[in-house]
Amino acid sequence: MKALVDSTALPGHARVVARDDVWMEGDAVRQFARVAGEPGCVRAVAMPDLHAGRGIPIGAVFAFDGRVIPALIGGDAGCGVRVVATAAGRIAPDKLERRAREAMDDELLSGCDPGAVFEAAWTRGPRGLADLAGVPADLARLAEGEVDAGSGASGDPAPYRAGFESALGSVGGGNHFVEIARVSEVRDAAAAAELGLARDALVVVAHSGSRGLGSALARRWGEGALVGEAVSGYLADLAGACRFARTNRFLLGYRLLRALGVARASKLAGGFDVTHNDVVREEVNGVDAWVHRKGAAPARGQDATIVLGSRGAPSWVMRASDCADGLRSVAHGAGRRMGRTEAREKVKARYRRADLTRTDLGGRVICDDAQLLLEEHPDAYKPIEPVVESLIEAGMATAIAALTPVLTVKR
Repeated sequence: MKALVDSTALPGHARVVARDDVWMEGDAVRQFARVAGEPGCVRAVAMPDLHAGRGIPIGAVFAFDGRVIPALIGGDAGCGVRVVATAAGRIAPDKLERRAREAMDDELLSGCDPGAVFEAAWTRGPRGLADLAGVPADLARLAEGEVDAGSGASGDPAPYRAGFESALGSVGGGNHFVEIARVSEVRDAAAAAELGLARDALVVVAHSGSRGLGSALARRWGEGALVGEAVSGYLADLAGACRFARTNRFLLGYRLLRALGVARASKLAGGFDVTHNDVVREEVNGVDAWVHRKGAAPARGQDATIVLGSRGAPSWVMRASDCADGLRSVAHGAGRRMGRTEAREKVKARYRRADLTRTDLGGRVICDDAQLLLEEHPDAYKPIEPVVESLIEAGMATAIAALTPVLTVKR
């Protein structure tokens, strides 16, 4: 299907990255053009997974001169993906599903002081868990190896002390998930080896954000553009939310590492974490600008990144090409081609309930929410291959390895 993009309707500093075989939703392109036309926007890039959001498109990057716009990040601040490569091989599907259910139900931090948990996650990210009293020993040992990837100090946590720590280690709704996948294809053997991605090995992938904390951040900072000192205040709070989100993904990953029986450093082969919803100061057109990623993965230097498929399609680990024309970013996933209401209606008519917990690739799905099973069905998403190839052809990244879902948890 041809991409429905009228380039004449876009500002000169905006571009849509998509091959002709990637369908682009008209409403999403219009949202993208509107934001790109806002005062101060100096460059905008829509990724091939672009789709419409609540007034703000998802799957886009916007660079602004001298201003930060919290609404572009929205309530899912810090959302991103954690990838953990393991040395584990095959495991019986029934056994894996049972152990994953048990691991997802564990109260990981029940022995810790809730206030101390929040403070640690907000100020130090996953590494903060290593020094908390009451943290399970194997979890603390893994946390010791974490490096704080924050771009600045977190703000005052006091306005956000509302029990958000109870959500740590939970997936959340929407398109978030945690899964065990298999390395099904390797295109760049050297890069895959650097990341510990061996053919047929199992990998844990956790896609989630800061849960309700992100919504609290959005409510506090409102819809308008920020300039001057207000920018520093918002970015400090955003840094705390991003650290909290990384802690959440760390705990989600730990749950499924336990299910695989590899929750210790000696059994792990590598990994990385990328944030999809963030604001970072970066060089654009030769000057510093505030780069807003809204559902887009950073692709700086030659860093590893990942473009997510669906529970019925592989995700692709990629190597960044540091492409300035692409705002050093890539798509964060395949992108929706159906809204949630449409997906519920069409998927329910096409499939039996029993079919929704199995995929054409042989994967299993754990999901207790009947509506979410329908909304997040693979049919609701664009094919992943044209999205990935669009990025490659645009010189934004190169493919390293494909990860095919074995067990996906959405609850």
